Amino acid sequence: MRVGRPVPLAPQPVCEYCGANAKLTRFGDEPYPYRDDHGPLWVCTPCQAWIGVFARSARNVPLGRLANAELREWKGKLHSALEPMAEGKVRRDGGKIFAARAKGYKWLAGLLSIDEQKCSIHLLDVDQCKAAVAIIARFELERRSGHGSDSAT
Repeated sequence: MRVGRPVPLAPQPVCEYCGANAKLTRFGDEPYPYRDDHGPLWVCTPCQAWIGVFARSARNVPLGRLANAELREWKGKLHSALEPMAEGKVRRDGGKIFAARAKGYKWLAGLLSIDEQKCSIHLLDVDQCKAAVAIIARFELERRSGHGSDSAT
């Protein structure tokens, strides 16, 4: 029995596309979108939007915002652009990949003019993901041509 203040329930995500409450689903449930077990997900079935939950979260806290197909596509592109930069930083300077990613997000937050706490692949919207991918592409192009401007990670 738990003694003390009750633990508040995690907020149930609301779909920003249609306004419906998302449903917590697990592998084998009807609206679960994957063929394999990727862990529990919050799903909006009408919009085909979903988001995972934090690992080992007893309260099924969502990782961020629900993502439809377009947002999932741009999040994938951002991840594909940012991850090689983080891995390169680890190879070049040592350290941990998590710290390198955090520096990458901090760098992007400054260039996107958003709060560092809100600059995460799970929290960005489509326009922010597009802008971040463009920033990284421009940085890589400038780096390769020897005309670097803003320092990344």
